[in-house]
Amino acid sequence: MRIISGSHRGKQLIAPKTLPVRPTTDFAKESLFNILNNYFFFDSIKVLDLFAGTGNISYEFGSRACLDITAVDSHAGCVQYIRKTAEALAYPIEVVKSDVFTYLERCLSQYDVIFADPPYDMEPERLERLIGMVFERNLLSEEGLLIVEHSSKVYLEEVPHFQEERRYGGTTFSLFNNE
Repeated sequence: MRIISGSHRGKQLIAPKTLPVRPTTDFAKESLFNILNNYFFFDSIKVLDLFAGTGNISYEFGSRACLDITAVDSHAGCVQYIRKTAEALAYPIEVVKSDVFTYLERCLSQYDVIFADPPYDMEPERLERLIGMVFERNLLSEEGLLIVEHSSKVYLEEVPHFQEERRYGGTTFSLFNNE
């Protein structure tokens, strides 16, 4: 995995092979951040990275000068790796070890970008519950975006607040907003 742009552009990061992760591909990540560049000034937004895994997406925001990043994952090894890497890169990433659904139930903050990369085999009903919780709990700022990365075999167009989707091979990003 590598950081695509920003202060650590091109930096290679090697995550332990023992982590149960499927990092977002560089191609899909670069495409996603090209989209986000049209919506936000990264140095002034608050980001929540759910199912953070290796922290791949959090590092990309950190490299682009985002100063408020929270990464949530339930796997102790992932949490430890993100903390260690964020410290080495001097990124302001708050790392939380928690089940994502439990975190969302207790969360009192609002975010400009919420990125969720759940396991590709997560049932569509649970994906819809995740999306619903973000909006029911008012966790997205007024102009914010919820981005859900999922298998291209899953379709979320009928879920409330759906804005658009972008497909990159077997990966799809579904974008949701407050409209």
